[in-house]
This record gives sequence, C-alpha cells and structure tokens, in this order.
Amino acid sequence: MENLQHSDPLGYPTPPVSLDDADIACSTATTLATAPGERRRSSYKRLGRDLEGNLQLTEVLGIGAYGVVHLAVDVRCGVRCAVKHVSKSSAEGEPLQDRQIAWHRREVQLHALASAHPNIVPLVKVLDDTDCFYMLLEYCPEGDLFQNVTELGRFVSNDELCKKIFIQLLDAVENCHTLGFYHRDLKPENILVTYHGNSLKLADFGLATSDNRSEDHGCGSTFYMSLGIICSYVTPYYMCGPHDMWSLGVVLINLTCGRNPWKQASFDDPAYRMFAQSRHYLRTVLP
Repeated sequence: MENLQHSDPLGYPTPPVSLDDADIACSTATTLATAPGERRRSSYKRLGRDLEGNLQLTEVLGIGAYGVVHLAVDVRCGVRCAVKHVSKSSAEGEPLQDRQIAWHRREVQLHALASAHPNIVPLVKVLDDTDCFYMLLEYCPEGDLFQNVTELGRFVSNDELCKKIFIQLLDAVENCHTLGFYHRDLKPENILVTYHGNSLKLADFGLATSDNRSEDHGCGSTFYMSLGIICSYVTPYYMCGPHDMWSLGVVLINLTCGRNPWKQASFDDPAYRMFAQSRHYLRTVLP
C-alpha cells in the first residue's frame, strides 16, 4: 500500500487517487448492514465503527445539509482518509424518494468523472450500504479555505499566493465545465487547502449538475449565489456556467480581502444595491 500513497509534506499518509487503473469502485458493503433501529444513530455514535473491516471512523470532520464527513484510519497501515456519509433516509427517518437517491448517485458519478484532476479532491472508492452511501476521499488536514482565511489569515494581503491558488481553482472549475458539468456550490468551505497553503482542491459535488441551465432557484449558499439563482422573478431559469463564474468572483474577494462583498446578490441587500448602481462601489469599501 505504501507505494500507492501520495507524498505529503506534513507527514500525513494519504490514500491513492485510485486503488488501481480502473474506474472508481462501487461495492456493496455487506459488513455495514444495520438494523432499522440503528440507522438513525447520530454521526458521533458512528465513531469507532469499522468499514470493510479495516477502516475505523475516528472523528467527525464536518456536518452539512446533505451529509456528514468523518475521519477514518486504516488500522492495517495508519493511512487516513475522509469518509462522506450520505444517508438514504430523511431527517424524519423516512426513505428518500428515488429521485433523491438518483441525485446522490449523480454526485458520485460527477465527482468520479473529475477526480483525477490535481486540484480536485480524489474520490477513492464508494461503498453502497443498505442505509447510506460512504464516499472515501483523500484527507486534507489543513482544512478548508474559509478556515485558512478567517482563522489563520493566510492569504489576505498576499497577492502572489492568492493569484497562485486562484489560478488552480479556475483550472479545477474549467476542468468540470470541459467535462460537461457545473459545480453550483463554489464557496471557501468547499475548497480544501494543502501543501502549506500553496495548493488547493475543490470538493463537495452534492449540487453539481450536467444541465447547462436550471430552474432550481435558491440552490447553493446565499453569499455566493448570483442574482438569477436567488430571484426566480428575474428569470424562470438561470445558466449554470455563468453562475459558477459569479461564485468564483465572490470567492476571489473573500480570498483577497477576508470578507464577502454582500450577504446576498439581491436588491434587498444594501451593499449589493450600491454595487448595482455603481461598479466602483466595492473599491470604496473593500481593503
């Protein structure tokens, strides 16, 4: 296994981009079968659980709207990876509808499609359990871009470093668009930092779509949404490619200035309203 690991300057062994030269594996994890009463256990109660007999869940890394991310350790060799757990049931314990299951499968398919790119978090393997999906991902111990900007102050006022990593982000998004799909949830929390801030990897394809236009208004995170995706009264649909470009612009402001330009791209927001009236407005309020 050692010859398959990436080199990591922090000394953290990480899983390979792929277990072999084949496509991402998707298997039925028979060892994960659980009784119905156990399927509602909290993410913390899953700690200590073994996947495939050798991956042990040791820590909760994050809890989002569509899944929970755990840290897992391969007990055979100490390799660490991130495991995204996506439930097949609702918060009320009801089974998800077929279209919702299909949505999660689409996340897996699109992430796998782009996974080989150096600035996209590698998807190593997928386990299809009776009550959830487990997505095995490369672990990035330096955290996400949001933490690095707000807590560590790593990039603000460092124009050369900002330029370096933003070009990497542009390359990752361009790769997705070239492959025929759109991320739709670009934000610092979905961008992981590696190599002491000199590299980044795009993550979380839960809202990605291969449709070039969508009527799914309100999709994503409000700070980074374009006007068209927030306001259905502006247009009955929005173009997904330009929406990604808009989000990238807001991420760039966050990266270089340490703050967002507005709470939402809506005329109800005073800052956005001033920007709409004068494109020079941001120069007067941002550092």
